[in-house]
Amino acid sequence: MIRYNLRCTNGDEFEAWFGSIADYDKQAEAGLVECPNCGSKHVEKAPMAPAVVTGRAKEAQKERAVAMAMAAKVRDHIKDNFAYVGDKFAEEARKMHAGESEERAIWGEATLEEARELAEEGVPAAPLPPEFAPAVAKKLN
Repeated sequence: MIRYNLRCTNGDEFEAWFGSIADYDKQAEAGLVECPNCGSKHVEKAPMAPAVVTGRAKEAQKERAVAMAMAAKVRDHIKDNFAYVGDKFAEEARKMHAGESEERAIWGEATLEEARELAEEGVPAAPLPPEFAPAVAKKLN
């Protein structure tokens, strides 16, 4: 995989990933690469600085790999053991906290205001990484 910084003729800059240099060239020649901001198909590579990997950068890469592996384990555990309740998370958490429904492991979405209210009420809840968005939820369940 190769990542390019791209720029359209309208000046919008964005990045895109391609399987190889040849893949980018073929797609660009066929007019398949377009700006996600304005839809322009007149796109060219923007200047990029080479990625130089130092000893410190290598250590950071290792730490990121460990963190990503841990996050994957957490994601899999939640997928296998928690019930997805969608945008009813705050409501379901309150019911369990009040003893109005059976306690169980759940996950879902809550607005920032709902999350604040849950914290103020002493209802235990914790935020999840963005990869647990609704689109991902459909894939997990």
